[in-house]
Parts: sequence; structure tokens; C-alpha cells
Amino acid sequence: MNLIDLIDYLGTFAFAISGIRLSAAKRFDWFGAYIVGLVTAIGGGTTRDVLLGVSPFWMHQPSYLIVTGIALVVVILFSKHLVKLENPFFIFDTIGLGLFVVVGIERTLDAHFPFWVAIVMGMITGSIGSVIRDMLINETPLIFRKDIYALACVAGGVVFMICSYLGVPSGMTQLFSALSVIAIRLLAVKFHIGVPVLKDTFDEER
Repeated sequence: MNLIDLIDYLGTFAFAISGIRLSAAKRFDWFGAYIVGLVTAIGGGTTRDVLLGVSPFWMHQPSYLIVTGIALVVVILFSKHLVKLENPFFIFDTIGLGLFVVVGIERTLDAHFPFWVAIVMGMITGSIGSVIRDMLINETPLIFRKDIYALACVAGGVVFMICSYLGVPSGMTQLFSALSVIAIRLLAVKFHIGVPVLKDTFDEER
């Protein structure tokens, strides 16, 4: 297993945990929670692979379904401990976001697409799973709120590109990119930084 595969599995686990925890808050049953966790974990990567014209990654091996199952077991067995963490959904969602941006960029570059496409695919890999998750649980997707979410993915992609052009070793580039996404998301929430809301001036004029 190479580094990018390890990052992919860690991201899958983190995103699956976030989806399953949110399902628990909505009082889904075990199977429903598993489905939401799985969709959260593979939704972005599946969208990326379809756009890149390749078979979705999870169809080549069952490990991603197994990792999601492990995440479900962890939530079931250690739910009381997870609840004690400060906002566990946010923590795991943010970690998964940073890791998946790196995976999306690497997979796109491996397919010989230019860097600007890789940055877009990094954003898609990181954020689309959460969009599908939120739709399934009847919530407004985070990407459409004023939270810094997709923009953090883009920033991580830019950091990846800069490090690559500067000749930074691959492992360090991946680390810096993931950490930048996580740091931007954490700082944005801590200091209440968000994207301005688009106001409906039509209603005001009426």
C-alpha cells in the first residue's frame, strides 16, 4: 500500500464516521446509517472518476465498503466516547475533507490532466460526498451555506500546486495541502469567517 492509498482509506474512514454520526443524530437505523456513511465516503470520488472517464474506484475492490463497515462498528461501540469529543461530526468531516482533496488531486494528475482540473477535482472529491449526505438527511448542504468549505478545498489545491512547482517532496506536498484545508476550515469556524450571503434584492425592491 502506497501513501496515497493510505490517505484514501483514512479519508474514507473519517468521512464515513462523520456521515454515520450525523445519521445517529437523525435516529437512523444501522443500515440507513451505513448507507449514509458510505455515500459520504465514496460520493465525491465516484463523481470525480465519472468526470475523468474511469471506473469508480470502489468498484475495483471491496475495501472501501469494509472500511465504512468498520466505521459503523466504531460508532456503535464507542458512541459515548465520540459524543464527549467537541463536535465529533465537525472534527471527522474536516479531517476527511483535507485528506480527500489530496486524493482527488493525485488521482487527476495520474490521469494526466492539468493542474487546474486537478484542483477542481480535489474540491469535488472533498465536498460532493457531503452534499449527497446532507440531501439524504434533509439538510441544506454545507457547500451552499456561508461556511468556508469548498473554498478550503480550492485553497488546499493551490497549496499543492505551489509546493509541486517549488519541488517540495511528494509526501510533504500532500501533508501541507491536507493541513491547509483542515487549518482553513478550523480557523473559519473558530473566528466565524464565512462567504457573504447572496441577498435577494428583488424582494427588497418590492
